[in-house]
Amino acid sequence: MSPRQKGHFSGLPVTSSYPVRPSRRLPWAIAAAVVAVAIGLLVLDFAFGDAGLVSNGPLSSAHANLETDCGACHGGFEGAASARCSVCHEKFGDRLGVYTHDAHYLYRSGDFQRVSRRDHEAPCASCHTEHRGRAAEITAVADSRCVACHDFGSFASDHPEFDLAAAGVETPGLSFPHAHHVREVMSRQQLVDIERACLYCHNARSDGRGFEPLSFDRHCDACHLGPTIATPELPLATTAEPGVETLETLGRRQGPGSSWLAEANPREFRGDAQALRKSPIHHRDPWVLDNLRRLRQTLYPGAELADLLVASPETTADRTLELYAEAVATLRGWARELRSRPDRSVQRELRQIEALLDRVERSLADPYTALDESRFLLDLLSPDPSLDADAVAAIEGVVADLTEPCRQCHQVEQATIARVATDQGGYRRAEFDHRAHILSRRCLDCHTKIPIAELLAAASAAQATASVAATASVAAVASDARDSAEIANLPSIATCRSCHNAREVSSGCVTCHQFHPNKTRRSDLLLYLESP
Repeated sequence: MSPRQKGHFSGLPVTSSYPVRPSRRLPWAIAAAVVAVAIGLLVLDFAFGDAGLVSNGPLSSAHANLETDCGACHGGFEGAASARCSVCHEKFGDRLGVYTHDAHYLYRSGDFQRVSRRDHEAPCASCHTEHRGRAAEITAVADSRCVACHDFGSFASDHPEFDLAAAGVETPGLSFPHAHHVREVMSRQQLVDIERACLYCHNARSDGRGFEPLSFDRHCDACHLGPTIATPELPLATTAEPGVETLETLGRRQGPGSSWLAEANPREFRGDAQALRKSPIHHRDPWVLDNLRRLRQTLYPGAELADLLVASPETTADRTLELYAEAVATLRGWARELRSRPDRSVQRELRQIEALLDRVERSLADPYTALDESRFLLDLLSPDPSLDADAVAAIEGVVADLTEPCRQCHQVEQATIARVATDQGGYRRAEFDHRAHILSRRCLDCHTKIPIAELLAAASAAQATASVAATASVAAVASDARDSAEIANLPSIATCRSCHNAREVSSGCVTCHQFHPNKTRRSDLLLYLESP
């Protein structure tokens, strides 16, 4: 019997042949052909096309040149890694990395103590999503991605109050009533608009977003420190008693920073062998500052770098760079004085000092250089223990008399003139564009903590009575407790919410908060060349 034929089984009829299983070769061949065609199409797409067959969509215009090079961002079949973003974006040669979370905290605060390494920080792609088309803004981050880490909720209800608006005070280092100065500016400039008087001192930058730093020469010199301003009679220093030194005494000492003596006017001094009086007093008067520095050194010896500063080192952490820049400028001035000395040893050491200053200035130009402000701090609470209470009181008495003209505006503590905050940087963690807001709001619509209009109206009403009592009333208005330089005249979050809400202006996180540092650093070509 043939292997494929069958007979009978127990007398029952059965099929005459076995069923034949079809061959498996054909399906496998078809599957292999399909896979080969797919691979071929992918290869052709990657090599000669735009990888559109596997792409999730077109890239944004900023990354359009990478559209045919998936490997530039993706490793294997993984998402875009932050390390691959840094290949193009991190070209600044700094240690931290401009686009890391650490750099963000440092940039916004200026305080290296706030830099904390985060092991599980979110990758770039978690906020900046791609493949949404050429017109998509990769920097337009949704609020949902922000609140995943910052548990503040919506701007309308759960956003915290602004720091300075909540505190209500700051430390500008000046005794300054706004209403009194606005009144004087309006009178001198013949203005009727209060906002124009405000902008006489608060000068907008060229881009309109913020304001230029305040300047004594530009804003104050016309009224303050005129030719009649003078010091009281000051005792001359002796070996036993504190006091001031004459131009002759200072000239004999020839200490560092004494080049100003060559231009000093002896006619500005009047006195005898026991006392001295100077008139007029100039802003940053070198004679006053030189004597003040010497008196401070007597009270607080070993002040280190503080003696290189014109004003006190007390400042916020984000302004530490100002202290170093001022100290370097002082040393530069002293170095220029030494150039006139022919001694070869002096000139040799001078070249070494200038080379060191060059390196320090280059380092200060890097915004991520760690700065230690503690080296400037005076031991203000501990005068020299060798001085008894009477000696300390005598020195402080001379300091008070010496700085009497200065204290009309400046605060002086521990024989040091307080550092002045010369700009109006109120928002430390957000951006604010005055130019965009002035179209619909006036200055006093938002800056209401100091009631300038109310105070001016009260002063005008009092002056209209033309009486002795009215003069006292005007003086009282000028010293109103609601108006001082310490009051942070910034709007509260409620003021912002009146426009920034779901019905009117955008209230998304990125409307005000920009995460990454200032991109203008990209224009520094030297940093590109020095990048590893």
